Amino acid sequence: MRRRTLLLALLLPLALAGCNDKQAANIPPPHRMTAEDIGHYCGMNVLEHPGPKGHIFAASLIQPVWFSSVRDAIAFTMLPDEPKDILAIYVSDMGKAPDWDKPSADNWIEARKALFVIESRVKSGMGGDEAVPFSDRAAAERFASENGGRIVGFDEVPRDYVLASANAGGAAPDEASEGAPGDGARRTP
Repeated sequence: MRRRTLLLALLLPLALAGCNDKQAANIPPPHRMTAEDIGHYCGMNVLEHPGPKGHIFAASLIQPVWFSSVRDAIAFTMLPDEPKDILAIYVSDMGKAPDWDKPSADNWIEARKALFVIESRVKSGMGGDEAVPFSDRAAAERFASENGGRIVGFDEVPRDYVLASANAGGAAPDEASEGAPGDGARRTP
């Protein structure tokens, strides 16, 4: 009996480690942005717009969902009609981007590990407010000192900032929560 207990005590951590390895293996790596990638809300090629981009993998979806702005990617995680089985959220690391107009096709960071400059003077590729992502705090601080704004983590990006700023056209905030985040348009129920 003692031998069996000892054997179980030794094997249990190995079995649990195997489960964690399988979960990590199920998280897809970021994809390189191409001319075929179309923004989920705007319906346009994501490469046609300046500023940071995003893409999300959900277990219930075959392909990643692409976004012309990071704010749109964050909105996707907040809107009730979008999938909630998110595996990974990748956003452009603007500290590694060559410039705002061409942020690069493969400088991704997992959004939940990024720092975001919000409320800056810089607008997204779709013309709205943007949540500008960085992997490095010093790069985020430089951006904020040059462009205004404040630095927050993923979970600290205010819902009102993401969803209300989707409404550049001036509709009431409750209408903005129904709209397509990047284009100020409203979805019909």
